[in-house]
Amino acid sequence: MTNIQAGCARPFKTLSFVAAFTGIAMSGAAAHVTLVTPEARANSQYKAVLQVPHGCDGAATIAVRVQIPDGVIAVKPMPKAGWTLSTTRGAYAKAYENHGREVTEGVREIVWSGGNLADDHFDEFTFAARIATDGGAAKAVYFPTVQQCSKGEVAWTEIPAAQQSPHGLKKPAPSLRISTTVAQAGGGHEHHGAAAASGPDTFKVGDIAIAAPWTRATPRGAKVAGGYLKVTNNGAAADRLVGGTTDIAGRVEFHEMSESGGVMRMRALDAGLEIKPGQMVELTPGGYHVMFMDLKRQLKAGDTVKATLRFEKAGSVEVTFQVGAVGAGSGPSTPHHHH
Repeated sequence: MTNIQAGCARPFKTLSFVAAFTGIAMSGAAAHVTLVTPEARANSQYKAVLQVPHGCDGAATIAVRVQIPDGVIAVKPMPKAGWTLSTTRGAYAKAYENHGREVTEGVREIVWSGGNLADDHFDEFTFAARIATDGGAAKAVYFPTVQQCSKGEVAWTEIPAAQQSPHGLKKPAPSLRISTTVAQAGGGHEHHGAAAASGPDTFKVGDIAIAAPWTRATPRGAKVAGGYLKVTNNGAAADRLVGGTTDIAGRVEFHEMSESGGVMRMRALDAGLEIKPGQMVELTPGGYHVMFMDLKRQLKAGDTVKATLRFEKAGSVEVTFQVGAVGAGSGPSTPHHHH
């Protein structure tokens, strides 16, 4: 179980000032810290994947600190193997409605620390959130990010002024365009009365249909990977996802992330995951998900991963997880249909 401690809010600009004052920066940067999915729909769930492409002048990245802007609420960061995850909570600029209740505070800063991401590697840092703003005149929100390395740090915190092109900024903050037409998937949802999963990448056993299993490429040496999919129960009785096997990992587990009293927790579902009759459950980062533990090899983009999932009543079914790029915002799909 991973505990995420909530602290007291403090101005993020202090870190930016320190970085600017000390002159610690990364010269000759070939790429910025960016969001893999750069656009989201207003008033929608959003999965943010921050991609860190390199270290600081050859030094390894040991911490990543992200400020959450106004209008981005219900933030749930994803724990990362080998890193310590902490959050700072604070008041929102105004009250928002979220799932029928008023919310006035939430996570305002996320810190992943204690890791060691070599300069010649890249990786992603993920959180789920709700976009409760249209982005104002800029039609965008910005996530100031400080990348701390074993020697120095880089503050990706510059935000363009009105009418200013962001391309002229040397250390731009990761930006998210806000649209009224782009659909964005969120994390871990249950849908009642959902239509049966069908179409490409659908696998069926009994009354259970599994749609679009996918995972992401892993860095060298990674020992865990997440798996995501949609599972629909078309029967009249509840069923339960209770087990799985794959040749790429020592074991398969099912986990849930949840927040209680300002503390994020990830726990294994020892009794499995219940799928009620007529229900579709989506396994996503930040909610329910598959965990491939004790990886036996690196997962590479374009690969496929065969796995067997076992249901308490429907039985076992072999599925294929498509492997997307490191930091991919959604899974790739190929034309398969299985009965």
